[in-house]
Amino acid sequence: MMGKRFFAFVFTFTALFGLTFIFLSAVDALPEPTLVTPIPESPSVKETGPSVIPEDPIRVTASKIKLDVTVENRTSTDLDVLNAALLKGAIRYPTSAQLGTKGTVVLLGHSTSLPIVRNQAYKAFNDIQELEEGDTINVYSDTREYRYRVTGVETANATVDTISMPQDGTYLKLVTCNTLGAKEDRFIVSAVFVGVYSQ
Repeated sequence: MMGKRFFAFVFTFTALFGLTFIFLSAVDALPEPTLVTPIPESPSVKETGPSVIPEDPIRVTASKIKLDVTVENRTSTDLDVLNAALLKGAIRYPTSAQLGTKGTVVLLGHSTSLPIVRNQAYKAFNDIQELEEGDTINVYSDTREYRYRVTGVETANATVDTISMPQDGTYLKLVTCNTLGAKEDRFIVSAVFVGVYSQ
């Protein structure tokens, strides 16, 4: 008895469904079919490697200390040539790596504790010693931004110590004098490459 009622219910339901479908189709009242488009997976953000195209740096910035300085590129290591270039802003030390290659890019710049100076290049690297681990430094070529993460800040003596320039990865060093210390004292900011981005 129960089986007959069940089959009667299924038959009635199916018949009503079919008649309703035919009626709605006849009066053009069926809903339009919707295409379900799969949502693409978000692309994972990959750490970008060096571009492998050697490029000269033309500008360096660090928003935390309001650093924004042009960078000169010289081929000579003659001190007079380098000192003259430092009067225009920061310089890339000629034997250090270029952007887009393995090695260490070394940027030099003046700093001063004087509140007023006629030539602003003397304040190029003011306050770089205030940078801390994890802070970001951006170095620009004509077409790209190279981003670095600060790994440490140290002091060194220019007559005794040497600036290490590791070649096993991609690094950046900012170097300036410590105007509150001895004439030979230097601040050195070390940073590691994070990524390269189109401007």
